[in-house]
Amino acid sequence: MKLLPQQADRVRTSVSSLAGVALALTLIAGARAQAPTESTAAESKATPKIVATIHLTHVTAQRDFSDLQTDLRNLLPMTVIYGIQTQNAISLRGTPEEIETAKKVIADLDRPRKSYRVTYTFTDMDNGKPSNVRHLTLIALAGEKAVAKHGNRVPIVTGMFENDSPAQSSQVQYLDIGLNVEATLDGDRLRSKVEQTGLADERSGIGVQDPIVRQTMMEAVSDVKPGKSMLLGSIDVPGTSRQQNVEAVAELIQ
Repeated sequence: MKLLPQQADRVRTSVSSLAGVALALTLIAGARAQAPTESTAAESKATPKIVATIHLTHVTAQRDFSDLQTDLRNLLPMTVIYGIQTQNAISLRGTPEEIETAKKVIADLDRPRKSYRVTYTFTDMDNGKPSNVRHLTLIALAGEKAVAKHGNRVPIVTGMFENDSPAQSSQVQYLDIGLNVEATLDGDRLRSKVEQTGLADERSGIGVQDPIVRQTMMEAVSDVKPGKSMLLGSIDVPGTSRQQNVEAVAELIQ
């Protein structure tokens, strides 16, 4: 079919119009696709980064200091966090919103830990009757171990060696003989370790100066009930036929 000149001009005009419309739609779609990226980039550049240093009051132990930094890094992955333990402080670089969030987290965690007064009572039992009662008191922080020792340090010769002098030199190690107590408060649990040691009258066959050490040890885990005494167990007193009951009571100080 042959078109007349006027009809051919109309067809060419329609094709050109359609091509222009298609090009315009393509440009609009591209502009819409780029708009969020450009807006996000502009918004990111518009948000300034600030630096803040927060001094801690109660978080002083190495473990607590590390736990606090780990918590902040997990909650605020885009924030630069640096701990200065010598100054007991944490420096941060981030947006104002991130800094405010970090301050809130630190305020929630930088609190004094609970401290307890733990009293151990040792009751000597002779034929089922109490004959002697002793008390030992420790101040323990939650999550920390408190240690008390009562007794003597006995020297033990562990080696002999010769030098240029006529006399021989000896290597000596000291043993803690007596009562050793360890207390650790882990949440609402009290972990106790009670050790009784004593020297026997007889000597070992290894050396004349080597003593025989009698040892009795007890480890116990009990629920903390403030102000209520808990029986941890009974242990034999080294070198005697008596028994000793061990009780503990924890009192919250703060």
